[in-house]
Amino acid sequence: MTTKIKRYVETDTGHRVPNHKSKCCHMHGHRYRFEAEIEGDVVEESGVSDEGMLMDFSDVSHILTVYVHDVVDHAFVVYEGDLEARRALECMPDGHRTVVVPFIPTAENLAKWAFDQVEPHIVSAYGNKLKLVAMHVRETPKSLASWYA
Repeated sequence: MTTKIKRYVETDTGHRVPNHKSKCCHMHGHRYRFEAEIEGDVVEESGVSDEGMLMDFSDVSHILTVYVHDVVDHAFVVYEGDLEARRALECMPDGHRTVVVPFIPTAENLAKWAFDQVEPHIVSAYGNKLKLVAMHVRETPKSLASWYA
């Protein structure tokens, strides 16, 4: 029997989709929710901290914070080929956080990016076969993109 858990972090992040047919071609931001979905077996080893769990939720939060939240929160994510936006962002004062990525920063692409950042850190000390199976990115209350392993 396999069990799944989910844990998320939220960020305030700017982006633009440079070739979009509508208003998303403008610089704007979202309150993103990055949600990791993890699958595995419940730890059965008696007396250990994670007994009865797949992985401690606080450990998942730590991974999401370090490898996603702290990278893109209050930052502007810009596609490396979006020269207009990159020029505009170069005018920002020191301390502005710009994250240049090799993809257009859509919710779909950010889901894959976040998956790739988090997946190597979902490991078990108890042999309970943990696996990051999906990363879900909510861009708006009505919009969700998912990347599955």
